[in-house]
Amino acid sequence: MSNLVEKRLIDNKRDSKKSKKDYRDKYFIKDIENITGIKAYTLRIWEQRYGMLVPKRTETNIRYYEEDDLKYMMNIAILNANGIKISRIAQMDREEVQQKTLSISENNSGHQSQISALSSAMFDFDEREFNKILSINILQLGMEQTTTNIIFPFLQHVGVLWLSGSIHIAHEHFITNLIKQRMFVAIDQLNILPSKDAKKYLLFLPNGENHELSLLFASYLLRANGKNVIYLGTSTPLDDLNKIHKLHNPDFVFCALTNSNAAMPVQVYLNTLSRSWPNTQILVTGPQIVKRRDLKIPSNCVVMNDPMSFLRFLENN
Repeated sequence: MSNLVEKRLIDNKRDSKKSKKDYRDKYFIKDIENITGIKAYTLRIWEQRYGMLVPKRTETNIRYYEEDDLKYMMNIAILNANGIKISRIAQMDREEVQQKTLSISENNSGHQSQISALSSAMFDFDEREFNKILSINILQLGMEQTTTNIIFPFLQHVGVLWLSGSIHIAHEHFITNLIKQRMFVAIDQLNILPSKDAKKYLLFLPNGENHELSLLFASYLLRANGKNVIYLGTSTPLDDLNKIHKLHNPDFVFCALTNSNAAMPVQVYLNTLSRSWPNTQILVTGPQIVKRRDLKIPSNCVVMNDPMSFLRFLENN
């Protein structure tokens, strides 16, 4: 990942006459490879053999592609992944490629095809298309399977693209807000009342943490399984947590740590939660937990590596 970032910095320095904004309108061949999955050498072969795409060049002779080129190659990647030979795709004009891609996205329930279709809608900032794709999948698979098999893998893909500098932060904000809206609607539509003896779960994100999707999905799964949920949401101070915990005495606490710039180190935070509520089981998830191997997990904390591990936990609690 660091090599990608370094290359972009070098390219920027080489073309110092251009502004930062100009470079955000350009996609280099490594960006196309990251976003579409088409290897750089394959792209060059297609350019030479079929003349499908002609790259432009900066004043310092660096190859780049514009946004329309990116969308075109994303569509080509979807068609090719669905068995259409590149020689056949090369005979289509861009409008035909677009229409064929839309048809495949609507009728093909393959997870990777849907992730690619969501990526294409994201780059277009096409709210209507993004929501249509989500609606089709939720109708066919249900909210749980759509989130587990499509939304979360898609978000991981978005994270890679953002780290490599291939997309703007605006793309992430755009799709995150649309997915959150869907989560809220799905939760609101649940018509399952918890029983009198249902376990109580307290859900929150640490102070300074605002990545809410994992927490929302946990809330959906808990409510769908008839659990009592107290949802505190994002950026919850420890003092407030202690007050709520003392007042409601939950059976379980659930939190997600995504942001590396949390208010305190992860290990210190886990130890603080564990000492504060020694008789409560604390469920923790998120990249700052799952991807770390140096953490010492307190005895009353349980790591949820993925949605399936959380579902297995719910079956027994």
